[in-house]
Amino acid sequence: MMRSFFIFLSRKNGVKKIIEGFPPSKRLVDRFISGETLDDAVNAVKRLNQENIMVTLDHLGENVGNEEEAKKSADAYIEILERIDKEKINSSISLKLTQMGLDIGDEFCYENVKRIVKRAKDFKNFVRVDMESSEYTDRTINVYNRLRKEFPENVGIVFQAYLYRAEKDILNLSNNGFLNVRLCKGAYKEPKEVAFPRKKDVDENFKKLIRISFENTDRIYPAIATHDEKIITWTIDYVKKNKIPEDRFEFQMLYGIRYELQKELVREGYRVRVYVPYGKEWYPYFMRRLGERPANLFFIIKNIFKK
Repeated sequence: MMRSFFIFLSRKNGVKKIIEGFPPSKRLVDRFISGETLDDAVNAVKRLNQENIMVTLDHLGENVGNEEEAKKSADAYIEILERIDKEKINSSISLKLTQMGLDIGDEFCYENVKRIVKRAKDFKNFVRVDMESSEYTDRTINVYNRLRKEFPENVGIVFQAYLYRAEKDILNLSNNGFLNVRLCKGAYKEPKEVAFPRKKDVDENFKKLIRISFENTDRIYPAIATHDEKIITWTIDYVKKNKIPEDRFEFQMLYGIRYELQKELVREGYRVRVYVPYGKEWYPYFMRRLGERPANLFFIIKNIFKK
């Protein structure tokens, strides 16, 4: 119920002003968001790289409603790629198709993202196409497939374990070319007709998707995106038992969450990549993080009454 409440609030921009004016909330925002500028983000990448942690940069934004704004969003990502190359930092990029104009039209969105992926190829870099709510799943897969045909080494996708369809989608895509996929539980409110309502079932499906990926390492590279230590431990036990090389997968986590665990996994020899968001459009992302982790709300409440 709490998770649903925060997802509801993520669509209410009026709450953003309250958060911005409340210091404890602002400190929590600063924990999850690297800053509002690309300079802020680059500095965060450098700090993580010093710990041998890889990064994927996200210029925050979604559901853009006009072509000019969508093109500016794409230009911002091209600037990120150029900065990554110039600074010689270890980072790829992640983007949402609704930020690139998917609500305007599939063809427009495809051409807009294609500009970014083409530039990523020039720099031998990589673009992760994020998955959004289930209403966009088919269209996201279609745009991704078109990009993958032209840039097979420079683009990947995300699948969410809470969706019933995730297993079928992964198998279908991997049967038609190499699949670089981020596996996560999912962070949107979905109806029970399309998603597992119980956490236990989501966790079991997550393990199933990881297992399918490891059984097909010749055609699937999985990025296992979770902070759940039970899932991480299960994954490590599986790869050790089945002798899966450490370079055939990676763990992914969010900026500001479980930093010590990230460093511990690196020390143990595993590849770790952190999702580093930045930008002024941080509010929807931030509220989804609160919904995933209620302890963050308690942090705010505790500080309300702190003298």
